[in-house]
Amino acid sequence: MEKLKKAIAEFIGTCVLVFIGCGTAMTVGCDAVNGSGYILTAFAFGLVIVAMAYSIGNVSGCHINPAVSIAMLISGKMTVSEFFIYIVAQFAGATAGAAILKGIFALAGLEDKTGALGSNGLAGGNVIASLIIEVLLTFVFVLAILGVISKVENGSVAGIVIGLTLVLVHILGIGLTRTSVNPARSFGPALLAGGDALANLWVFIVAPLAGGILAAICYKLITINKK
Repeated sequence: MEKLKKAIAEFIGTCVLVFIGCGTAMTVGCDAVNGSGYILTAFAFGLVIVAMAYSIGNVSGCHINPAVSIAMLISGKMTVSEFFIYIVAQFAGATAGAAILKGIFALAGLEDKTGALGSNGLAGGNVIASLIIEVLLTFVFVLAILGVISKVENGSVAGIVIGLTLVLVHILGIGLTRTSVNPARSFGPALLAGGDALANLWVFIVAPLAGGILAAICYKLITINKK
């Protein structure tokens, strides 16, 4: 029952992340000409993390991101079985969020605004550049998470720090890959959008997972064990 509750929490959190984050991107746009769209979208993703951290965080830890979950697995903070349960819930939640967006925009007659449902794209059409930027941005994001949750006394501010870090990486990443740093967030919109978004999806699954793994390994190496 406890694992089921955690799965439901992760499903809800990831669904809300895609619904509000990608929905904001669809509504305000992320064109470089519209700087306000950049900022609004970056904050939409970050504020969702803050909201979810203080609502479902006490249930599942509010990973809502396979890259975070794999870092927690490597760090010994969750079991292999829990990891796979989280992954399934996160991908299902992201798909549900994208489906809700697609349905709402269609119902409102705004299909022309749906674009690719906030899905990611290659930086300058280049796979290598996209892989590098997503690995680095995810590394920064996950490293911040591992650091802030390492001390119990940080509990009251952890959600804010993590949310603002996601805003930070989005400010740079939106103009390059539309920022993934989250395989589930990329999967849902790409699955329903199809086309190039689906063809390039592997980049936004592999790179964030690699970034999460690197962050976990690096954090282990730099952590000082105090006796």
